[in-house]
Amino acid sequence: MKRIFLTLLGCGAAFSALAQDISLRHDLDGKALDTLATLVLRFNDELKGKGRVLLEDARGLENRHTLPNLALLDPDDSMDFFGTRPRFRPLHEIMREAGQKFDAAQFYPQVADAVDDAGGRIQTLPLALALPVLFTNRAVLRKAGVDPDQPGKTWWELQKTAGEIFDRGGKCPLTTSRFAWIHSENVSTQAGEAMVARVGSVDKVLANAMVNVKHLALLASWQKSRYFHYSGPGREGNRRFLSGECAMLTGESSLYAEARRAGIDVGVSALPYYDDVYSPKPADVLPDGAGLWVLAGHKKDEYKLAARFMSFLLRTEVQKEWVQATSYLPMTPAALAALRGSDIPPHLLDAAQKRLSVSKKGSTRARHGPIRDRLHEFIGEEVAFVWTTDRPAKEALDNAVRRVNAAIAPPAKALAKVAGIPGKQ
Repeated sequence: MKRIFLTLLGCGAAFSALAQDISLRHDLDGKALDTLATLVLRFNDELKGKGRVLLEDARGLENRHTLPNLALLDPDDSMDFFGTRPRFRPLHEIMREAGQKFDAAQFYPQVADAVDDAGGRIQTLPLALALPVLFTNRAVLRKAGVDPDQPGKTWWELQKTAGEIFDRGGKCPLTTSRFAWIHSENVSTQAGEAMVARVGSVDKVLANAMVNVKHLALLASWQKSRYFHYSGPGREGNRRFLSGECAMLTGESSLYAEARRAGIDVGVSALPYYDDVYSPKPADVLPDGAGLWVLAGHKKDEYKLAARFMSFLLRTEVQKEWVQATSYLPMTPAALAALRGSDIPPHLLDAAQKRLSVSKKGSTRARHGPIRDRLHEFIGEEVAFVWTTDRPAKEALDNAVRRVNAAIAPPAKALAKVAGIPGKQ
């Protein structure tokens, strides 16, 4: 491993002065970083001195403002990675210009839906996606007298489980990560509610439907009862679950491998849903997470090397190695088929295949770009007041929706609205 990192950091002297280097910024650690470093080294070896991909850790940079060629991140984390929100180039465009074979149809429909635009064109390589799930520490549930295989299919049943854990001395029955995605987008989708709708010629966010208000109010009541502990808008809750502090976590399926390495007798269940809404769709959960994004402002030859690296990562055997090590979702049916017979439990592969194969027709999810960025940002800011003050759930979500819709409004209309000038909405 020492050799890997010396090579990736540019210490190898065998490369010619004309060799093309591109940088890949990330915030990985542990097994995921080891695996990425191994794959990058293998790719670099294939180039035979004609180029390199160099890894750089976003957490150890003195100057985040010098932008890399590639970045493995969720755009929610752009400020941490770059200190700004940079401009990305669409992946389909990069691949076409470089002459690399690339077809959106090769991806699972739901994987493509997570990273494409309104025209179905892939914006980023969906390298690190996950599904929202309920993780349980089975040992803690058994101690509380709860069937570890039946923590609860609905939020009401989960409330009972959390209460049992708390009554048996559990200090943190439930926490969460990635709040806006899990507790806003997915709650809406399971209830059959659109997250984004076209109103005239403008997209509008609808994250304050009755089910969203009810859900946030329920979580606020759980917090007062100490059944639920809010850890932050991002992945802060992961550490609390992996350390054993919290018995349950609503989080990303990709945490499974890390939980097992942490020695937890971990259970994975479907994300709970509300059964008291009209025609609930509990299986309609949304894959989401980090993609390998291409940043704008670089040279043509650098983009060609980036495109070649993307093709390398799409190889079935490379995907298999990556998914086995990280528990991220396979991007293609061929990759999932290759994982059959691995150490990944068959029922988890079956569940992933069933969900990812569903047609994306009629999707109303928030797509990557200003809408999704602002939605996650403003929900995170507004729900913070629910945990720390007596702000009602409806007021918090109404504020978030108002702020998002104002931020994404076309400039002319936004200016007219501020100035109080009547006009078409």
